[in-house]
Amino acid sequence: MDIRLIELTALTMIIHFVDTLAYSVRLNSVKSGKFALSISLFNIFVLLSRTANMFQAPLIGGLIGFKILHHDDPLNDIRLVILASSLGTLLGIVLIPTFLKVFSKAVDRLEVKGSIPSIVVEALSVHNIKRMVKTTTKPRKSMLARLRYREIPKRFLLLNTLITAIYTIGVLSAYYAAFFVSEEHRLAASASSGMINGVATILLTILVDPQSAIITDQALRGKRPYGDVKALVVMLILSKFLGTLLGQAFILPAAKMIASFYQ
Repeated sequence: MDIRLIELTALTMIIHFVDTLAYSVRLNSVKSGKFALSISLFNIFVLLSRTANMFQAPLIGGLIGFKILHHDDPLNDIRLVILASSLGTLLGIVLIPTFLKVFSKAVDRLEVKGSIPSIVVEALSVHNIKRMVKTTTKPRKSMLARLRYREIPKRFLLLNTLITAIYTIGVLSAYYAAFFVSEEHRLAASASSGMINGVATILLTILVDPQSAIITDQALRGKRPYGDVKALVVMLILSKFLGTLLGQAFILPAAKMIASFYQ
């Protein structure tokens, strides 16, 4: 397997793994009441994800450029990268109970220490790493029982699925579109990636985030039970996973649609 493809799939898994854990932060913020501290600490994980994103586009460009040079359709490699996004999401789902335990303790330590770097250094000690391994918790059906799923608007979950699908294939479809256009238009086609992801981010910010924030804020103020936030997180994560799977169906039509603008 091409080393670029290995690096790309690994980075994609990290990005979607961190994005999945991001959904669970609102659970800790509502349960502990330390919303600002929770967000402040989680920013370090977001920074990791964004850094991985910076390296993703050049790797995609290098991989597809190599395939185009050898007149080889990169679709199978692209599908493998999309699969990595689904696997990263699944890994995040499995590790959410463990992450919440560790994250909750880290928030408490941040309140005492007042410094994120000192928390990171403390967490990387051999003793604390062993403790984190011992706190590993498997997801149980009882964690999902009796949640009030009916209280969560289904329309915005459908939107989250579609937006996740667009976000998953945004960069990939733009670079893949370069395979279908003449050499003079390849740079223009690949540059469309920023526009596609920008549209997905705007839709997420306008249509999904406000509804999630309302439910979380109401739970923080005691107007909703904690179970509603738990149901919200579960539904958002499942819709995100479905979105990555939907990306498999979207990738080829999306690439050809982008290519059509440059033909």
